[in-house]
Amino acid sequence: MATQDSTPYLDALRAYADRHPGRFHVPGHKGGPAADARMTEAFGERALAMDVPALTQGIDAGPPPTPFQQAQTMAAQAWGAQRTWFLINGSSQGNHAVCLSLAQYGEAVVVQRNVHSSTVDGLILSGLRPTFAAPELDPDLGVAHCLTPESLREALSRTPNAAGAIAVSPTYFGAVADVRRLADIAHEHGVPLVIDQAWGAHLAFHEELPEDALACGADLVVSSTHKMIGSFTQSAMLHLASSGAARLDENVVDRAVTLIESTSPSSLLLGSLDAARRFAAVDGRELLSETMVGLRNTRAAIRELPGLDVLDERLTERPGVHAYDPLRLAIDVRSLGISGYEIADMMRESDDINLELASEHVIMAVFGVGEVASDYGAQLVHALERAIEAVDSQERPAARPFSPPPPWGPLQMTPREAFLGAQEVVPFADAVGRIASESLAAYPPGIPNVLPGEQLTEETFAYVQEMMAQGGYLRGASDRSLRTARVAVEAR
Repeated sequence: MATQDSTPYLDALRAYADRHPGRFHVPGHKGGPAADARMTEAFGERALAMDVPALTQGIDAGPPPTPFQQAQTMAAQAWGAQRTWFLINGSSQGNHAVCLSLAQYGEAVVVQRNVHSSTVDGLILSGLRPTFAAPELDPDLGVAHCLTPESLREALSRTPNAAGAIAVSPTYFGAVADVRRLADIAHEHGVPLVIDQAWGAHLAFHEELPEDALACGADLVVSSTHKMIGSFTQSAMLHLASSGAARLDENVVDRAVTLIESTSPSSLLLGSLDAARRFAAVDGRELLSETMVGLRNTRAAIRELPGLDVLDERLTERPGVHAYDPLRLAIDVRSLGISGYEIADMMRESDDINLELASEHVIMAVFGVGEVASDYGAQLVHALERAIEAVDSQERPAARPFSPPPPWGPLQMTPREAFLGAQEVVPFADAVGRIASESLAAYPPGIPNVLPGEQLTEETFAYVQEMMAQGGYLRGASDRSLRTARVAVEAR
């Protein structure tokens, strides 16, 4: 059996390219000779040579275990899973597969309200009826943290026929949930716990990081390998825990993954997952140690800048935060008197600094496993200094207080029924009291205010209008100007 230091799938691609075989198959560029010259110049001859179609002998076809099967097995071993699937449509594909898998076990599911939009899409694809559980809101920062065990218990008690529970950890801002207790509560109710750990693929590879969701008892874990470990964008993994096999049949999950995957998967994406696994398993601990030291120094330097603070382990004192992921560098800009959106724009325009995220009160920089964090941190600090200098200190208004969103309206249809059923476009004000056929999520804090199948209430209407007037932005709506809304046509 290959060791974690090897890359069987990537090596098989390289060997195929090195043989210069007769390529009487797709893709049409034939490994490079038939490619556009600009394409070859941009991506390189080597990448084109390794762009190999599925079911190629000696790569993912032939006597088992094929190099592709070996690569997935080695990924499962690296993350401590019973089985791992490589995904070529990101964690979005993983979230779709999760919902399709759970639909084999029932019609209802408990879902953390601020799940990624791809999970809502998964609800539409699967037809599951969600019971939403609210995460904890941070009234100071205006962001959503994690789902508490108490909230999960209450939601499961309201959903006795649930097929499973879906939660998010870490959040976009680095808050980590008490996954161990969430798993215990889900299992007490006889359902699997699924964790969208898109932002936490690196957690399994250093003892100073928060514990990985699989190690905490989660049954199925979605992992965006590209985000922090550095496989190619759009590549990810789905992990089934050994203990999770008692609650989720791996063949059911396999069917769901197969249903929504391309029959022409990119060998480059798959090869990058094989390489990223080796990178994390072999070099991850040492690299993470260096990154965390560099980030500690960067945080200390940012705290010295006037008007700035950083999110760190102090966040664990707040409700809904069990631990904090230090590879997310979230910067609190409230005391500057201008929004995070404005600071982010200034940094991009003056220093070509492109941040992962900006919100009303927080901007965020993401650091990967293999970065020289001290060098990149110094570049970030310099850009922050220049941005602060550009802010007129005499014209800093007080930060706007955060307004928590009102409760969401009642679920009158499943998301699938509302999204795919008869619908019409009406003036936004006339949509109050109607059943939404699309999502509306005002940022901040980014928790969906209404989802397909829910009734749009007067309180939600007023809140969304207020957030937009204050400079926030809206996700999910077909008409971002809020002149119109798409609603279900209900039977009379």
